Amino acid sequence: MAKQLSFTKYEHQVIPRFREKISKAESTEDVKKFFIYTAMELFENIFAGKMSFEYEDIALMPHSTPPYTLNKRLLSSRDFTSAWNNSDLPHLIGRLAERAVNRYKHLEKHPEKTDAKITALPPPPK
Repeated sequence: MAKQLSFTKYEHQVIPRFREKISKAESTEDVKKFFIYTAMELFENIFAGKMSFEYEDIALMPHSTPPYTLNKRLLSSRDFTSAWNNSDLPHLIGRLAERAVNRYKHLEKHPEKTDAKITALPPPPK
């Protein structure tokens, strides 16, 4: 049996900020954005300059299983697929996506909270 790598220490580095951002998200688009930026940060920490990551490399898909998609560019990279297939990386991304989907669905069910925040803003200065 092949040895499986663990990147949990990198997850612990990004989770506190991710939780804070997700809890303050005011729209479903904010949730998607925070998920993507956190996943990118996680990837960048794990691969430490061996690869570059772009915003389009991962997306939150709250109504799909799994609730995220990876860009073909990532999946065609030998370094990425090796790490993906031989580590806990899919589980880490899955946990991030699960938290994001929970917040996404909450905001989706309560759009009045987002609308209230938008209408509560003061008028722009003249």
